[in-house]
Amino acid sequence: MGIGVSLTLGTGLAAVALTGFLAISAMLPGADTAWSHPAALGDVTAEADDAGPSTGASTLTDNPLYLAGELGEVTCETPALDEEDPESVEGFVHALADCLDRAWGSYFADAGMEFTAPNRVYWYTEGHSPCGAFPTGNTAAFYCQANRGLYLGVEDIVEASAGSDRPEAYTFVISHEYGHHVQGQSRILAEFHSARAGVPRAAADELTRRNELQANCLGGVFFGAAEDHLGFGPRGRENILDDVVRRSDRGLGHTHGSGENGRLWTAHGMDRVDPGACNTWDAPEELVR
Repeated sequence: MGIGVSLTLGTGLAAVALTGFLAISAMLPGADTAWSHPAALGDVTAEADDAGPSTGASTLTDNPLYLAGELGEVTCETPALDEEDPESVEGFVHALADCLDRAWGSYFADAGMEFTAPNRVYWYTEGHSPCGAFPTGNTAAFYCQANRGLYLGVEDIVEASAGSDRPEAYTFVISHEYGHHVQGQSRILAEFHSARAGVPRAAADELTRRNELQANCLGGVFFGAAEDHLGFGPRGRENILDDVVRRSDRGLGHTHGSGENGRLWTAHGMDRVDPGACNTWDAPEELVR
């Protein structure tokens, strides 16, 4: 199980002590735009110090993550969600993270890969992570590879979801960010940051889109494997896909993919339930615009 740390007023700096890392600026290399809110800036997915040596493009395109087959049926039990009660929201996301830990931990074991569950840091006030300050730019959730931290603003995520009372909205935000942890554990994130370093802006943005769309797909894989037990029904699936479109690229930013492609990769993950279907790195350019 991941380590849950609830941050209240005055404890933001203690979170840094818990992780054992010094805070660094979110503007350093490795800072990405947050998927978790359409206007957010700073999904800080920094490369870990212990990421190990790069193995080249094969880490992205021929990863063992793609070879173990379907995720398999996932049994999830989540409590009822009262979006107006922060304690209820935190209980819901903890239960969902428990389920994600079990599902992906089992998958990595089947693939013969090492897996460590992410640390969970749920904030109620401003604080610092090894990847920078939070919240920033209305970011409600992010993954920080530097301490394998799954960060979520318990109240911010409700605000960013317009106070939605639909549990599937929160389910997919968490499963997407957990998808970045899956990328980190399979060394995809380390290779992604290496490939992006020093390339022109347009090329860097395309790599970022491939990274984010893969996280969408991996989130879809989890949802497809767990949806029978989550009990959201067909309408819940459509709600998620509509939400993905709303959180896709708008305006001048081109780092998360179009609404059409965000929906496409998410639905593909749901339908295939197989991380091997989420190899965005080999996909034609038109599917990652």
